[in-house]
Amino acid sequence: MAAALVEPGGRVAAYDRVATPDGPAPDGTALDAEGLWRTLEALLGKLAADAGDPPLAGVGAGCGGPMTWPGAEVSPLNIPAWRGFPLRARLRDRYPGLPVRVHNDAICVAIGEHWRGAGRGRGNVLGMVVSTGVGGGLVLGGRLVDGASGNAGHIGHVVVDPDGPPCECGGRGCLEAVARGPGLVAWAQEQGWRPGSPDVTGIELAADARRGHPVAVAAMRRAGHAIGVAVASATHLCDLEVTAIGGGVSQAGALLFDPLEEAFRAHARMDFARRVRIVPAALGQTAGLIGAAALVFAGDRYWSAD
Repeated sequence: MAAALVEPGGRVAAYDRVATPDGPAPDGTALDAEGLWRTLEALLGKLAADAGDPPLAGVGAGCGGPMTWPGAEVSPLNIPAWRGFPLRARLRDRYPGLPVRVHNDAICVAIGEHWRGAGRGRGNVLGMVVSTGVGGGLVLGGRLVDGASGNAGHIGHVVVDPDGPPCECGGRGCLEAVARGPGLVAWAQEQGWRPGSPDVTGIELAADARRGHPVAVAAMRRAGHAIGVAVASATHLCDLEVTAIGGGVSQAGALLFDPLEEAFRAHARMDFARRVRIVPAALGQTAGLIGAAALVFAGDRYWSAD
C-alpha cells in the first residue's frame, strides 16, 4: 500500500508505503477486511502527521479490481481479505466533506502518465501496467474513457493467441495470461529455467535474460511480442498517439521493448497506426498516486461519475 500528498501541479510532496498484510494479524487471528483497513488508515494518518496535517483538496485512490464503479466496492484479486469492501464509502467517512474518487489502479497509472508523464500534451494515450497482472486505461480526445462499467482500456484481456494459455478470467490466450510476471516465470520454468525453484520472480528472470540465459531471453521476447500485438490492435481501434508502459515487467528494458516494437511494426500496417510512440512510463512508482490525485485536481478530464 502506498500513499502520497500531491500538490495541485502534480508534484509529490510526501510519500510513504507499507507492505500489504497477507498473513495472520499480530494477535494470531486471520487477517480480515477491518484489519486491512486499519493498516491503510494508519498509513494515511502517519503520512499526514509527518507532513504537518496540511489542508486537503480531496482524496483520490487507485485499487486493483474487480470493483463496482463508481461506488468502489473493491475485490482485488491479490488481496483476498477484501471482497466487496466499500473502500470509497470508508474513505468518505474518514474524510467527511471532501471529494473522494476511486478508480482502478491501472487506470490511475494511465491518468498519471497522461497528466504529468510520458503522454503529457497528447490527446490520445494508452497507459499500461505489466506486472503481476496486465491492466490499462485509455485517454481519448484528452479525456479518460470509462466505458459502461469503468473498465475501458482493460488491455490485459485482449486475446493475443486464441490457442494460448488459460487465463484467470476464464478465457484463453489473453495478453495477461502470456505477459504477466508470474506467467512468464511459469513458462520459463516449463522450458528448463530454474526448474523446481520455488519463489523465483520476474525480476530474477529478467536478470538472467540480461546475462544471456536463452530461456530467459525467450520468455522476455514472448512477452514483448504479445504486448506488441495487443498494442497494434488497440492502436488501430483507438488511433493512439502514445502508449506508455510501466510495471515491474517493463523494467526489463530493451529485452522487452525490442521484441515489442518488432511485433508492433509487423502488425500495425495502417499509416496512422505506425505513428504511435511506445515508451516506458515516465513517473515510475508514483504514476498511480499522481493519477489518483488527478481524479481530484483535474476531474473535468478524468472523473465523470459525480
